Amino acid sequence: MAPPDFYPDRQRPLATRLFQSLAFALAWWKFQLRLRVSWEDVAKLRQLRGNRVILLPNHPTFNDPVVLFLLSAQAGEIFYYLSAYANFKGLTGKLLQRLGAYSIKRGVGDRTSIAYTLNLLETKPDCRLVIFAEGGCSFQNDTVMAFRTGAVQLTMQAMARIVKQTGEIPNIYLLPVSLKYRYTRPMNPVIENSLTALEKALGITPEILDFYPRLRAIGECVAAQFEREYIGHLLQGSLNERIEEIRTAMLNICERDIGLDPMPSLPLRERVYRVQAIVEEQENPSAELQKIYQSTVRLLNFDALYDGYVAAAPTAERFLDTLTRLEREVFNIDKPEPKGDRLAYVKLGDPVNLADYYGAYRGDRTATVEQLTAQMQQIVQANLDILAGG
Repeated sequence: MAPPDFYPDRQRPLATRLFQSLAFALAWWKFQLRLRVSWEDVAKLRQLRGNRVILLPNHPTFNDPVVLFLLSAQAGEIFYYLSAYANFKGLTGKLLQRLGAYSIKRGVGDRTSIAYTLNLLETKPDCRLVIFAEGGCSFQNDTVMAFRTGAVQLTMQAMARIVKQTGEIPNIYLLPVSLKYRYTRPMNPVIENSLTALEKALGITPEILDFYPRLRAIGECVAAQFEREYIGHLLQGSLNERIEEIRTAMLNICERDIGLDPMPSLPLRERVYRVQAIVEEQENPSAELQKIYQSTVRLLNFDALYDGYVAAAPTAERFLDTLTRLEREVFNIDKPEPKGDRLAYVKLGDPVNLADYYGAYRGDRTATVEQLTAQMQQIVQANLDILAGG
């Protein structure tokens, strides 16, 4: 039987409250996570009770929804979550629906999901909706990728519909959320083990034992493998220049093989999601389509990778951000196990009331949406920087 085109949430408040009561113990046991958020930040959320709130967090790991669920439990709130269609498989997907998640097919203008979101915001005056505006995992603990405009655009559309129905401008708040992880113990043994395993798999014999040169040698080797596979020869230039050319070549091949015309004006992730959506629509994708899909997964794994990320601040977290990506590629692991016990720090920015921007939105919708999206991204990054210094 073909999978459904859309997975709605099946939120059950009592069941959600039960899971919230167990969430802190389960997060520690399953994901080696503990939440760290100040009462001042929790108060920012609680003070908005009775109003619609769109939470816009950065997305550095696959565990971020767990952290947002812990935040909901800490604040005594119930959240809804907009989640990628591919996450709704098997029992995990059913659990996500029960806890308030619903699906969106990225890159194709998912009308059903859009309509569902608009209805949710219109009919639930106290709705709390989590949208990861980066679109996918960045795998970077300290930096934010460009926010997509869809979250703000959808919210402004919902506001316009409410105004049309009621004649009043409602208060709808954007709440920027910064997530940052810190390991609770020295991670040098874990970094050493990861480097050694990757070197063994790639046939690398390190000339020196310092971590960073070894990490860079592994990155060079993996880049060379991509060059041979997707370009046919080794490239010249800096590692960053090579990475950019590899990405372009991979994306062009995926679009060509699936029959899509290239759209260079779109961000890379949007183009990747267009390809993925076509494969996800197939009930039984062919081996060729599965190969194309795997190429897009590999491409997203390296979307925000660049030479110098670790060198700029050689923390254990940055080393392991990069090593985790390399392990995903070399060992073909979708979601590697946690590297160690972590504290998940959450910092909330000041809420922004979209009612204050409704007049500007009516005058220039595109400019207003882009301004607000950039503002949210900047606040999330600024608070990440504060967390990094704490």
